[in-house]
Amino acid sequence: MPTRRTALALLAGSATALALGTAPPALAHARPFGRHGSPARRRDRATLYVDARGRGDHTTVQAAVDAATGTGRTLVIAPGTYRETVDIPADRTGLTLIGASGDARDTVIVYDNANGTPRPDGSGTYGTSGSATVTARPAGLTARDLTFANDWLRADHPDYTGTQAVALKVTGDRSSFTGCRFLGHQDTLYADSASLTDFARQHYRDCYVEGDVDFVFGRASAVLDRCHFRTLARTDLTGPPHGFVFAPSTAGADPHGFLVLRSRVTSTAPDGYFKLARPWVPSSDLTAHPMLTVRDSHLGAGIDTDEPYGTMSAGFPWQDQRFAEYRNTGPGARVTVPANRPQLTRTEARQHTPAAWFGDWRP
Repeated sequence: MPTRRTALALLAGSATALALGTAPPALAHARPFGRHGSPARRRDRATLYVDARGRGDHTTVQAAVDAATGTGRTLVIAPGTYRETVDIPADRTGLTLIGASGDARDTVIVYDNANGTPRPDGSGTYGTSGSATVTARPAGLTARDLTFANDWLRADHPDYTGTQAVALKVTGDRSSFTGCRFLGHQDTLYADSASLTDFARQHYRDCYVEGDVDFVFGRASAVLDRCHFRTLARTDLTGPPHGFVFAPSTAGADPHGFLVLRSRVTSTAPDGYFKLARPWVPSSDLTAHPMLTVRDSHLGAGIDTDEPYGTMSAGFPWQDQRFAEYRNTGPGARVTVPANRPQLTRTEARQHTPAAWFGDWRP
């Protein structure tokens, strides 16, 4: 099986890259922006067009972000692979990013920094947050039909101890992602907030996320609805556990952490090699009280049913956190040790809904 990096490299046109998708020829060559107009037929003055082949307003996503000043701007991104890092400032409120083909596999933003990657200026390493391929800071951000990827590989850097490599870090309130894909290994999707007192509401719908260690993590009040989480086998380990799907770090004062519903967890690893979650209590916030609810979802055989949760830091066992499940199905949802599978009651489950998480926001 080709590595993700090989598949991304082939994305420009080889049929071998079908797993990640290629642009339909008519769209790629004649109508790179599909139904979303073009620089010659701009749908409105707030819209900018990005195309690596030079048929838009900008050839890179970052250049378009830099030009999209003010609020309520839209970037339509043509199919292709954009190998760059992107930092979206907080003042780009209401920004919308659209993959022009309507299929996230066709439009990929990817880079390969890790926590331990040295900065070019010699000032140290990037750290986890700095490793992100895309950092999204503004409130009201919307993204549709895009792939965010980090193709840094442990096998290429066996000397690194900082192996976290983020595909997307999101800190803004009212951030919404639909039909997007998030590809990485450790710390793929960083659903976070700008500060301990900022309870950033985020919505992920019909998305695909893959990775191995803590690959959905952070402090956000995030709803992940109808998503597919894929755990990846690790060739550097001889036995379980290979990793954890979720690692919330919810602020203690935040009543809402991660809510996963109507989703599924599948695996490329042997049965029982993955934990569902572990709590992250970072050194910067020892008052964190991680929260995760997984409900009405299908858990595949990759999840360890006897011990589905783990502990990241001594002194902060998962049993002391806000972890719960409700009406899950599949071989990974079997309750073999009841004490290790906290379940919501029907009354409690009525409080664990998107409406409760979002309040006055309707994404």
